[in-house]
Amino acid sequence: MTLNTLLDHPWFHTWVAALIAIVAAGIAHRIAQAVLVRVTRPMPALQSAVRTARAAAAFVLPLLALQAVWQAAPDDLHFIGRVRHLNGLALIACATWLVVSVIRGFADGLIAAHPVDVADNMNARRIHTQTRVIARTTMIIVGIIGAAMMLMTFPGARQVGASLLASAGVIGIVGGLAAKPVFSNLIAGLQIALTQPIRIDDVLIVDGEWGRVEEITGTYVVLRIWDERRLIIPLNYFIENTFQNWTRNSAQLLGSVYFHVDYGMPLAPLRAALERVVKAAPEWDGRFFNLVVTDATERTMQIRVLCTAASSGQAWDLRCRVREGLIDYMQREHPQHLPRLRIEGEKDAGTAPPATAAAA
Repeated sequence: MTLNTLLDHPWFHTWVAALIAIVAAGIAHRIAQAVLVRVTRPMPALQSAVRTARAAAAFVLPLLALQAVWQAAPDDLHFIGRVRHLNGLALIACATWLVVSVIRGFADGLIAAHPVDVADNMNARRIHTQTRVIARTTMIIVGIIGAAMMLMTFPGARQVGASLLASAGVIGIVGGLAAKPVFSNLIAGLQIALTQPIRIDDVLIVDGEWGRVEEITGTYVVLRIWDERRLIIPLNYFIENTFQNWTRNSAQLLGSVYFHVDYGMPLAPLRAALERVVKAAPEWDGRFFNLVVTDATERTMQIRVLCTAASSGQAWDLRCRVREGLIDYMQREHPQHLPRLRIEGEKDAGTAPPATAAAA
C-alpha cells in the first residue's frame, strides 16, 4: 500500500484521530493519577480507592476518547456502526469495572484505617460490618446495572424485553418466587448493615454453637466455631430467628461458676481462697467477683461464684481457672466437706453406726 493510497483511505483521518486520542488519554490518565494520589494522601480511604481504580481507569479514558472519535466520524464510513457498538460495550464494561474498583478500594481503605486488633474494637467492628455489607451489596447492584446497560445496546434484547412485557404478570410472580431467597438475603444484609444486630468478630450462640463472626458476605455469615469448624448461616436467619450475641454492646462478660458442697463447708476461708485465685488470674479484668450461697437442698448447698473478664474468651478461661482453683483448695483443705450421701440408722435397732459414702 503506497503512501497516497493510505492517505486516500476513508479510515485514514479517523485512525489518526483515534491514535491521537489514545495517546492523549494515556497522558491524561498518568497526570490525573499522580495528582489524585497526592491530593488524597491525607485521606487513606480515598487514596486506596484511587490506587485500586488505576487499572480500570487506564482502559476507561482511552475508550471514552475513542468513543468520541467514532461518534465524530462520518456515518457512511464502512463498519463504523459496529465499531461504535463494540467500543460502547467495552466502555460500559470498563466503566462498571471502574465503579466496582472504586467501591472496593474505598471499603478496603476504610477497613484498614480501623483495625480490630486493639483492646477496644467495638467501633472498628461496627465500621467493618457496615462497610463490607454495604460495599458488596453496592458492587452487586452496579454489576447488574452494567450488564443491563450492555444488553440494552442490542436491538434484539429490547425486542425480547418488549415481547416479555405482555406476560409480565406471570413472569413477575414466577421470578419473584424463584428469587425470593436472593432478595430476602439482600434485604437482610442491608438491615444488618444499618441496625447492627451482628458485627465482624462478634461472639454468637447459634443453634447451641459458640463462635465468632468471621465474615459477612452478601448472602451468608461465616461463624468460626471454637473448634475451628465454620458454620455457614444465611443472612435472613439473623432477621427471622433469635440468637445470642455476647458482644452486642461490650466485649466484657460476667462469668459464673457453680459448686455443690456439704453444709459443713466454712464460707469465709472459701471466699479468701476465691480472692487469691481470681486476683492471681491474668484473665480477670479487676471489675468484680463474689461468692454467695444461691440454693440449699436436703443434701448440699449450692455456691455461685461470679467473676468478670474483658472478653468472652477470657471469661471462659477465667471460669475454668476459678473452678480448678477452688476444687483444688477444697480437696486439700476441706475434703470432708465435699458432697456426701449420709445413711444413718437406729443404734438400738441393731443397725450399723452412722456412715458416709462419697457421692458421685
